[in-house]
Amino acid sequence: MDSFFFNITDTKYKKTELFKGKEGYLNRVDISNGIVFLESKLVQYTQEVRLENLDRMLLFVMVKKGTLTLYDRLSQKEMTVKDGEIALYVSSKQDMTLTMEKSKNSDIFILCIADFFLKRYLSAGENEIIDFLYHKLQKDVSLKIIDKQPIDALSLYVVEKILNVSVAERMQSIRTEHRVIEFMIHRFSLLDYFSEEIDAISLELAAKAKAILLQNFISPPTIESLAHLCATNESKLKKVCGLVG
Repeated sequence: MDSFFFNITDTKYKKTELFKGKEGYLNRVDISNGIVFLESKLVQYTQEVRLENLDRMLLFVMVKKGTLTLYDRLSQKEMTVKDGEIALYVSSKQDMTLTMEKSKNSDIFILCIADFFLKRYLSAGENEIIDFLYHKLQKDVSLKIIDKQPIDALSLYVVEKILNVSVAERMQSIRTEHRVIEFMIHRFSLLDYFSEEIDAISLELAAKAKAILLQNFISPPTIESLAHLCATNESKLKKVCGLVG
């Protein structure tokens, strides 16, 4: 099988039109070795992409409009990401079909990151999310969902920066890679990953606090204000936020 990530030859930043017509377009962009994204904007049209390789990768799927269906032929499971959602998957081998379902306006962004790119940033820390995801990818996983949340404003902003690196700019590859790392840092910081047991009430409190912060990331509330908005006290809020990484 061909590798998904080793397709760059004479350039470090390569844009390939997979589909273009009156119904819209589907582009593949190789940012650098180990980072690829797909961007599709379609109107009343269904488009499929087949992934069949042995690469280990993370897939961030952001559906601004429409629906993306992921069909894993290895496990024979079907998963969907719908309008206004962003999801993170891990996959250590691929035989899947990504279908941009027919809708009035489909706007989908899929970011694929190889495990060897993650390996650069391993810390050997037990509670580090990158280490957790990297070691998950070393196992026999065909397609597994790690997280799904509503799209937040900061994710939208950073993805727009990734998509809008000008062809006239120098160092396209390193500029875009820097923005991808910015995106990864933000998304990983939102994962509810923790090593200690935590009760359902605390998880609900943490989720509520996170939602408030995401809606007000430009001018975040103080701990005191956030505790008030979550109907709890500062001590409880600090304790819960300390448990959830």
